[in-house]
Order: sequence, then structure tokens, then C-alpha cells
Amino acid sequence: MTDTARVLKEARDQSRLTALDYAKVLCPDFMELHGDRQFADDGAIIGGIGHLGQDPVTIIGIQKGKNLHDNLHRNFGQPHPEGYRKALRLMKQAEKFGRPIVTLINTAGAFPGIGAEERGQGEAIARNLLEMSDLKVPIIAVIIGEGGSGGALALAVADKVWMLENTIYAVLSPEGFASILWKDGSRASEAAQLMKITSRELLQMGVIDHIIAERGYFSSEIIDNIRDQLIKEFTELKKLTLDQLVEKRYHKFRLF
Repeated sequence: MTDTARVLKEARDQSRLTALDYAKVLCPDFMELHGDRQFADDGAIIGGIGHLGQDPVTIIGIQKGKNLHDNLHRNFGQPHPEGYRKALRLMKQAEKFGRPIVTLINTAGAFPGIGAEERGQGEAIARNLLEMSDLKVPIIAVIIGEGGSGGALALAVADKVWMLENTIYAVLSPEGFASILWKDGSRASEAAQLMKITSRELLQMGVIDHIIAERGYFSSEIIDNIRDQLIKEFTELKKLTLDQLVEKRYHKFRLF
């Protein structure tokens, strides 16, 4: 098994910590908020408020299930448009109250069903990209599993984009890439190597800003490390004026 194939397997491992797992440990007083105030509450996206250290933050994450029943409720971590609109509602609320935002990303992609398309899936993702680029609060995105396609990017227009060591970030799944390029989805491992989806490759290309080590650490140690680094990074980002913050974010993504 190649290193890329190993990372792909680990990124999709069902035993990985979920967004809620991280949120509840990063912020022991985490309080979840629900609904997009337009259509429904999407279980695939969780969000709420809590204290990171001494400071209030908003945490938003894409949530996969831990068993079949939970996965059905979470739609296997594939958000509907109402999920992205809930996320945007919470981000605008965070901006209103001056709370930094942490996004936790783990999705194969946005849900491609007909109902989601009828309710404006593309518009919901595009709206998040537009609004996040101009939010006047610090944003840090952390990929904690799969970072798939526009479904992941809709929560990743951030001042800093981090990845856990054994996670992936890509424009589509390796299976989809292989099916399009070679008409053979079984060549996913080969496709994954060509796509350069691992944290090390993406850091070298400048797509992400930081890798969080996983190998050799217990889950509790990884979360403690993330908490410490988030507090440190938000302290640095808060030194910028709001205009400087937005301008730097704009230029960061204009590079692509």
C-alpha cells in the first residue's frame, strides 16, 4: 500500500473523532445551535458557541455518524443547502458579536440529491464562499478527515487552513477522478497519487498553512495540541485590524 493510499484509508476511518467530539473537548461549555431559519436543521452540519480558553468562539463542523442510524441522521456527512445556510447564519452571528470562528471539516462532498439541487445547493455553497471572504472576524479551518470538493471549500475560506496529518483535501474523490479520467473507479489509489491530496503535498504547494501531527499521539493529546495552537493563532490574528484581516484573506485565495 502506498503512503497516499494509507492516508486515504485513515482519513475515511469511521473511528476518527467527529466534529462534535472535537467541539465538546475544545470548548467544554459548547452549546449547539440549530436551524437555518429558512427551511430545516441539517444534521450533517453542527454549530454552536463556547469558550476556547478564556475567549468565546463559534465552532462549525461537518458531522459524520458513528453507526448506521447516526449516519442516516447525519446524511453520511454530506450537507444539504440548509446545512450551509445554517453555517452562514452562525458565521454572521459570530461576526456581529466579534467571535472568532473555527470550522471542522470532514466530508466526501455536498449532497448531490435532486432535493438539494432544487433548494439551491450550488447557490448555498457559492454564498458561503462570498460571505466568508469578507467576514470581519478571524477564521481558522481544520480538516479532520476528508476534505471533499466544494462541500469542504464552503467552510474553508479561512485566514488559516490546517490539516491533521492523516487527512485529505481534494477537488473530488479519487474514485470520481478515476471514473472520469480512465472510466475505471477501481484505479482510485493510482488517481489519489496523481491528485496530490495529502497534507504534506498540499503544504508544499501552499494550499494549506499547517499540519497537525497525529502519528504517535493519543486523541486527547491531539485535541490539546489543536486547542493550544488555535489559541496562539487567534492571538496573532487579533493583532490585525479588521481591514487588514479581510485583505490578507482576499490575497491568500487570489493566489489560486
